[in-house]
Amino acid sequence: MRVGVVTFPGSLDDVDAQRAARIAGHDVVALWHGEATLSGVDAVILPGGFSYGDYLRCGAISRFSPVMGPLVEAATDGMPVLGICNGFQVLCESHLLPGALVRNDHQRFVCRDQTLEIRNAATPWTASYEPGQRVVVPLKNGEGSYVADEATLDVLESEGRVVATYVGANPNGSLRAIAGITNVAGNVVGLMPHPEHAVEDLCGPGTDGLGFFTSLTAVAAAL
Repeated sequence: MRVGVVTFPGSLDDVDAQRAARIAGHDVVALWHGEATLSGVDAVILPGGFSYGDYLRCGAISRFSPVMGPLVEAATDGMPVLGICNGFQVLCESHLLPGALVRNDHQRFVCRDQTLEIRNAATPWTASYEPGQRVVVPLKNGEGSYVADEATLDVLESEGRVVATYVGANPNGSLRAIAGITNVAGNVVGLMPHPEHAVEDLCGPGTDGLGFFTSLTAVAAAL
């Protein structure tokens, strides 16, 4: 598949996301936030970082970048979109996903290898996993605590829209230990940890994160 990776001012992990997509066998297209086009890609990744320096709120300014117009439209029409860390924040600010990401409850930046439990393996980004499978990927955030009202949390859980949860001690105070969620259609996924940093044995905690990118291959083969 042709996978676009958007670069915003302050993106840090865009090249890492591009590399992960290439390792998974995809053609990668670099997308610039200031251009209102997706260049004919089949899927989009919003990478981690500190877009616009995280001013106002994380992802609040990126939400108005020209590329987000066609991205929101494409996501609404079913295009697979993955937001990682800051990308997750952008998706929430764009109202493609409910809730918000706020300051970690311990008020400190956290950086560590984190165990996750895959709760939903039916999205275009998680189809390579099994429900209940545990994976280890890096986590690095200062404002990674997922929050939403109780009604929204109940809906996310009852509809199977919690994609992944933290295993063990909650690293940032996310309500109900939520690490990632999806939209109603299942094509848009936001994930706070960084699977793109766990795709090679040489670097990181292993290759557990690669499934988030190979899942697109499985989805494309089924079409």
